[in-house]
Amino acid sequence: MSDPPRRPGPPRLAVRVTEPVARALAGKRWFPLWAVVHHRGRRSGTAYATPVAVVPTADPDAILIGLPWGADTNWARNVVAAGGATLRWRGDDVAATAPRIVPAAEAARLAKTPFRAVVRRMPAAIVLRRARPA
Repeated sequence: MSDPPRRPGPPRLAVRVTEPVARALAGKRWFPLWAVVHHRGRRSGTAYATPVAVVPTADPDAILIGLPWGADTNWARNVVAAGGATLRWRGDDVAATAPRIVPAAEAARLAKTPFRAVVRRMPAAIVLRRARPA
């Protein structure tokens, strides 16, 4: 009897080695590449804080985060189901709304020129809009 196919995901060793560094640096004012996405589990309601890499965009209201492990990434699915999330980014809490998962080609068009080649290699990305105070 064969094992069921595994869902693709990050290599466990890579996560174990890099996650402490990402958690220490993510969201800091002096480290704008990484943010922490605060979201809730879509089924459990459990609060999570996930470090992510933010891709610079030409549109200041757009927040682009690559999904190197695909559109089925749990944190991204949680954010889409909730209709948004809060990011700790550049030392501030940023409310983000209207999340949508987009293919790599669309994400590459949103990214600033130096980052397009990297984003194009990812299977998908999530795009959010900065919520503006009323």
